[in-house]
Amino acid sequence: MRKNKLLFISLFAGLMLGIADVKAAKSTDNEANTYELLNLFGEVMERAKLSYVEEVTDKKLIESAINGMLTALDPHSSYLDAESFNYMSEQTKGKFGGLGIEVTMDNGLVKVVSPIDDTPAAKAGMKAGDYITHIDGETVVGMNLNEAVSKLRGKIGTKVKLSIRRINSKPIELTLKRQEIKIQSVKSDIKDDAVSYIRISSFTEDIDKAIEEAVAKAQKQLKNKLLGIVIDVRNNPGGLLDQAVAVSDLFLEKGEIVSTRSRHESDTDKFMATEGDIAKGLPIVVIINEGSASASEILAGALQDHHRAIILGEKSFGKGSVQTVIPLRDFGAMRLTTARYYTPSGRSIQAKGIEPDIEVKPAKVEEYESYALNLSEAELNNALKNDSEDFDIKDQKKQKNKEDLADYQLVRALDLVKALSLYSKSSAN
Repeated sequence: MRKNKLLFISLFAGLMLGIADVKAAKSTDNEANTYELLNLFGEVMERAKLSYVEEVTDKKLIESAINGMLTALDPHSSYLDAESFNYMSEQTKGKFGGLGIEVTMDNGLVKVVSPIDDTPAAKAGMKAGDYITHIDGETVVGMNLNEAVSKLRGKIGTKVKLSIRRINSKPIELTLKRQEIKIQSVKSDIKDDAVSYIRISSFTEDIDKAIEEAVAKAQKQLKNKLLGIVIDVRNNPGGLLDQAVAVSDLFLEKGEIVSTRSRHESDTDKFMATEGDIAKGLPIVVIINEGSASASEILAGALQDHHRAIILGEKSFGKGSVQTVIPLRDFGAMRLTTARYYTPSGRSIQAKGIEPDIEVKPAKVEEYESYALNLSEAELNNALKNDSEDFDIKDQKKQKNKEDLADYQLVRALDLVKALSLYSKSSAN
C-alpha cells in the first residue's frame, strides 16, 4: 500500500510539474508546502480506502477528488467521466436522452436554468429558477452536479420522481418519463401576417444556417410586406460560442460581437462581424427571460450594444463565463472555466445578465367579453358600401391567434416590431 501511495504521489507530482509554468515558479518554501499537501492527499486517500465503511476503488476516490477540486472553483467547472463526456457531446449535436432540462448547482441544490422546448420537463410545467430537492426520494444535498445529472438520466421510457421547490409556491411533486431528446433548435413562423417569428431553443450546430433560411423564406413569402423580426431566446440555456457569434453576425454589418478575456491579457479574443445584414435593416426585437443564458446573452448583448435590436422581457440568467472542455485521453474530460464574456461596449455578463430595454413580465392576455349591443356602421341596415376594392370586412375583424394571446411578452414584441416599422417608414417620407 505504501508503494502504491508513493507511486501515486510521484505521478501526481510529475503531472503538476509538467503543466507548471517554470517562469512562475514559487519559492522553495512554497514548493515544499505543495509536496506536503500532495503527501496529505495520499494519506487521506489511503485512510479512506482502508477504513471506509464499504470497499471503495482507487478510480472512484481519485475521480471524486478531481471533481471536488474543480467544482470548488465555480459552479461550471467539473470533471466529466467518459459517460458524461459522451452525453455532453450529444447535447451539442442536438440529440440525447433524458428529461430536457439544463441545470446547475446553487447552494447545494439542483437549480433549473431552463427547460428545453417540447421535452418532458417543459410539458410538465418545469420553469427556470425551479429547485430540484429530491430525485426518486433521495435528497440532492451532498451530491455534486455530475451525480445529480446521472440520476436524472436513465433508460428511455423509465420514470423519475422529482421534488420541486418554487419561489412563492407550495412544494411540487412531478413524475416524468425519460425520452430521447431531439432538439429542434430553430422554429420559425409568420405572425400577424407580417412579422417573422424565430424561436431559438439552444445554440447547437449549424443553427445560423437554419435562421438564415427562415428569414429568406419569410422575405420570399411576404415580399415587401415583411415588417420585421422577433427573435425568441427565452429559456435558451446557451450552447456553442461559435454559433452565438454566427447568429449575431447575420444581423450586424460591422463591429465587435463579443470578446473573451482570460487571466492572461495576451489570451484575449475578439469576435468581429462581417459585412451583410440578412434582415436589411428591418426592426428586430429579441425576447429574453431569466432562463436565457450564455450564448443567448451574447446574442442579446451584441444586438443591444449595436442598437440593432430592442431587447424585451426580463433580465437574463447572467452566465458570462467560458468553459473549455479538455479531453483526458481515455478518462473523459475536464470542463474548466477559462475566461469571461464581454459585450461590445465592455460589459461583463457574469452574474449581472442582460437588462432588457423594455421590461415585460409574463402575463396572459384575455379578450374582453362584451354583452352590450355594439353595432358598427357596416352592420347597420342599408349602410353604404365602401368603394375601395381592397377593403375587406373580414380582415378588419380578424383576431389574433389564441396561442399568441396567451403569451403577453410575444404580443408586446409583435406590437413593438410593427410600431418600429411604422416609425421608420414615416421618418423616411
